[in-house]
Amino acid sequence: MSALLLIARLIVGLGLATHGAQKLFGWFGGHGLKGTGGFFESLGFRPGTLFALAAGLGEFGGGLLTALGFLGALGPAVIIMVMLVAIFTVHLPNGFMAANNGWEMPGLYIAGALAFAVAGFGRLGVDRAIGFSALSTARAIEILIAAAVVLAVVNLALRRKPGAVQ
Repeated sequence: MSALLLIARLIVGLGLATHGAQKLFGWFGGHGLKGTGGFFESLGFRPGTLFALAAGLGEFGGGLLTALGFLGALGPAVIIMVMLVAIFTVHLPNGFMAANNGWEMPGLYIAGALAFAVAGFGRLGVDRAIGFSALSTARAIEILIAAAVVLAVVNLALRRKPGAVQ
């Protein structure tokens, strides 16, 4: 079971970290902070570069924490937060299918993150290796997931109408 959790964590975590690297560094065909910031501005997030940095750090950091099995539900909670914002700003109007830029992929990232937050990372994670479990208790998981949802709502509330003048 731990080997399967490791494989799933690597796919989900590194997959999302790759998207963060696109935003932060322009790697893997991404547009970097400047290009992503311009896109975020068009979505109503101002200043766009600041929101692009936050999204990139959330994807990169949350993905790496999850892939490593480190800091309990913190990484999965960050993934949930970033993906909720992505769904409600970009993907929801396009329906479900990823082929139409729908919410399928961010929804799958949320599902994976929820599974890791609740089920844990297994024996093959950094937390287990160092004996860290403070962020893996039922109460910590509840708090981190609730905080992720609240922060996503706050982020969405800060968004201005796309194209509106400041």
